[in-house]
Amino acid sequence: MEQSDPDHFYRMLAADSVAQLSRYGDLDGRHVLDVGGGPGYFASAFRAAGARYTPLDSDLGELSGLGDPEPGTVIGSGMSLPFRDGAFDVTYSSNVLEHVPDPWSMADEMMRVTRSGGLVFLSYTLWFGPWGGHETAPWHYLGGYHAADRYARKHGKRPKNDFGTSLFPVTAGAGLRWARRQTAGDVLETIPRYHPWWAWWTLRVPVLREVTTWNLAIVVRKH
Repeated sequence: MEQSDPDHFYRMLAADSVAQLSRYGDLDGRHVLDVGGGPGYFASAFRAAGARYTPLDSDLGELSGLGDPEPGTVIGSGMSLPFRDGAFDVTYSSNVLEHVPDPWSMADEMMRVTRSGGLVFLSYTLWFGPWGGHETAPWHYLGGYHAADRYARKHGKRPKNDFGTSLFPVTAGAGLRWARRQTAGDVLETIPRYHPWWAWWTLRVPVLREVTTWNLAIVVRKH
């Protein structure tokens, strides 16, 4: 759906994101940084919840997907956020970690720019899940480069999510290790983002979680 009907997909994802974040505290009056804000679908959802919203993206083309970029938009890298320490109440990122070559540097940066008592929420698509290859799935199970090359042969162009350039293999295990290793905050939850609660147990099974979890959400309260 992301490729075939992006408008519906991202608006639905934006509404879901605001609902999920609201479980951990009222967004009204909070300053939210959206790392990888993209074309602007999330702005209206966060502002409707009363949040001050700052989107950041490294790709100007992504930011202008719905027209002019949102007011206050920042161009920059998630791996080196151009903000002072503790600048935001909430630092949020959805489905971006798998698109940067050093995802855990980005996670550390998100912690850095979040104030004491603030919230960090990051979720990402798992490489070994059914949609790990994005538009090249399920061929990514035979290798990321193979899947991307196959897509290019079939469609006459490289995929938007091109393995090794704009898509990288990130696992659930790596995210859970980062959550245990970081010392800047208390981990509130590590959950399969789109699973019902009764299926959360799959995240405790090392091999199974990589295939079935699909998308991992990590929620941390900054010390």
